[in-house]
Amino acid sequence: MTEFQKYIQQYLDLIPSENWLEELKKSGEKTVSLYSYLTKEQSNFAYAEGKWSLIELLQHLSDTERIFQYRILAFARGEKSELPGFDEEHYAGNSFANERSLESLLQEFQLVRQSSLILLETLNPEVLKNIGTANGNQISVETIGKLIVGHNIHHLNIIEERYLPQF
Repeated sequence: MTEFQKYIQQYLDLIPSENWLEELKKSGEKTVSLYSYLTKEQSNFAYAEGKWSLIELLQHLSDTERIFQYRILAFARGEKSELPGFDEEHYAGNSFANERSLESLLQEFQLVRQSSLILLETLNPEVLKNIGTANGNQISVETIGKLIVGHNIHHLNIIEERYLPQF
């Protein structure tokens, strides 16, 4: 197994059932529920120096999901050109998430998730098998969809383990 496959597998292993589209809905709902109870002070909390605040983490979830959506769309439509990678730290540093309200970022996350669901639910099942290249690695449309779920769950686990115990 390549390093890329190991990296991907760590996220896929977090998906609790085979019905990953249902898990996409559930993880989105859990994220919204968790963030809905945060105060402004809590949303600006980072558990260690150099770590993202909860509000920056929420922006990261939306940013990453948008990138994955583009990859899904491109590969589902037969794109043959390689798509670039992205530096999540660079994106986070340029997001200005801390200048936005939690309500604004939560609304954005909900709309991005709804967009993902519509995109994935309306794809012809055959195109889920389409493979494209992103960041130098081949990946299927279905795997990218599952990555949205696993990535979300990964960050929910981090929030529960490292952020919430501080409150």
